[in-house]
Amino acid sequence: MTSLPVKRLSTQDDDFWSEMDELLAWESVSDAQVGGSVKDILTNVRRRGDEAVVEYTNKFDRMSVESMAELEIPKARMKDALERIPENERKALEFSTHRLFAYHEHQRAESWSYTEPDGTMLGQKVTALDRVGLYVPGGKASYPSSVLMNAVPAKVAGVKEIIMVVPTPDGELNDMVLAAGAIVGVDRAFAIGGAQAVAALAYGTDTVPQVDKIVGPGNIYVATAKGMVFGTVGIDMIAGPSEILVVCDGETNPDWVAMDLFSQAEHDEDAQSILVSPDADFLDKVQASIDKLLPEMERKELIEKSLGSRGALVKVKDLNEAAKVVNYVAPEHLELSVEDPDELLEGIRHAGAVFMGRYTAEAVGDYCAGPNHVLPTSRTARFSSPLGVYDFQKRSSLIMCSEQGASFLGGYASILARGEGLTAHARSAEYRIKK
Repeated sequence: MTSLPVKRLSTQDDDFWSEMDELLAWESVSDAQVGGSVKDILTNVRRRGDEAVVEYTNKFDRMSVESMAELEIPKARMKDALERIPENERKALEFSTHRLFAYHEHQRAESWSYTEPDGTMLGQKVTALDRVGLYVPGGKASYPSSVLMNAVPAKVAGVKEIIMVVPTPDGELNDMVLAAGAIVGVDRAFAIGGAQAVAALAYGTDTVPQVDKIVGPGNIYVATAKGMVFGTVGIDMIAGPSEILVVCDGETNPDWVAMDLFSQAEHDEDAQSILVSPDADFLDKVQASIDKLLPEMERKELIEKSLGSRGALVKVKDLNEAAKVVNYVAPEHLELSVEDPDELLEGIRHAGAVFMGRYTAEAVGDYCAGPNHVLPTSRTARFSSPLGVYDFQKRSSLIMCSEQGASFLGGYASILARGEGLTAHARSAEYRIKK
């Protein structure tokens, strides 16, 4: 039987927190060379537009097209894909889409206002973004779920136009990705990827319209490009490797927990899977399950690399201490595989998504539970939230002073402006003060 000893840590060790820091550290491979290459691509696409996008696509995706027209995916092609995929796949996509819409409808913000006694109105106008770009990863795997998760909240928000880009190495189009685009109503789609796709969306070309925001995950070149174009356009986040932290009281089937750890480890070698439990014997059982189940996994090598380099089985004193570890890690995915997850949840402050109880596998959240699977990684759950409708809406403040309100507020504004030495500000307010 294959043996993959996963790192064991204990909060009782003097160096536990420093070991955790070392385990959590993820050095992005976005070094100076990557940054330089991405900067050159962005510059070229901004200057040369479609011509540069075609050149980079031919180079990096092993294509041989002559124009952007060949890289646009017609709506009819997406519709054909929806009709061509097996019925069970179509129904699964439609089922997931339905649940995503139902959940995200609850997130939509509405405009509001109130009027003060003197007639001054204050409020907020909520407006959807006009056009967004959806980056769908391609290459190692295909992600129709990424299409749904990014497009549905945009649709609920009221975004007028969604532009999808998806790399197609060797010209291979994935029917499920195209079918997902048809289901959610993607407006235009292009078979381009990498930093050149990000540049096309951010700056616009003769063929690809400029967007207001770019969402969706990608490789290190895509992530680096998104970081560089931020400010010209909005972005959702710069995502790191996928993560899961499972808290278990020792009563869940160890095979279930081992497979939950695998579910993130199989993404790539940098993914992180951590189990936290007060039961040392249970940690041993999960280790045994890992050794038993690993040989049958299709992505065995990726799981081995991920668990071997970034995985951990952590022994804590009790579940209260487990919550402390959770809040420090601020994981992307958190499973509370315990008898009373509601009680434990009270102590949790930092997590992207929380899966509560023994029967709630993180995998259902990736596909069809309803909440979004685009989540903060690399400890950014301390200050970030899952992708949602609010990411596709912007807010404008509303102020309309009555004559009486202008006079009342102007007096205070004048004092504060003169205190800052801004005389024009003060006089502008003073003009409206009733003498």
